[in-house]
Amino acid sequence: QVQLVESGGGLVQAGGSLRLSCVASGTIFSVSDMAWYRQAPGKQRELVAAITSGSSRNYADSVKGRFTISRDNAKNTVYLQMNSLKPEDTARYYCNHAGWTYGSGYLELWGQGTLVTVSL
Repeated sequence: QVQLVESGGGLVQAGGSLRLSCVASGTIFSVSDMAWYRQAPGKQRELVAAITSGSSRNYADSVKGRFTISRDNAKNTVYLQMNSLKPEDTARYYCNHAGWTYGSGYLELWGQGTLVTVSL
């Protein structure tokens, strides 16, 4: 089964940290590009951070210096370490995959999302 499963969201106070995880199944993970997006209520989904198969990274300006994206190809997992969280980081965070899968060709996949709430 081809899918992405996120975890690690929750409620945290401003200034705190969370680490999100996304496990990919059924994908050729090591040659896939991965990313984290977020969507706050009433707003469009936006790119937070991305990491290529070669581990090149890019970040939204709003999270640079606070968030770090990483990947563990042995575990088919991509992470988002979020530090110095702010109330404006409150959103549902989605994992995104763009790459080849076993038996289903090239796919762009989305996880179900994990909710991050940052309180004052």
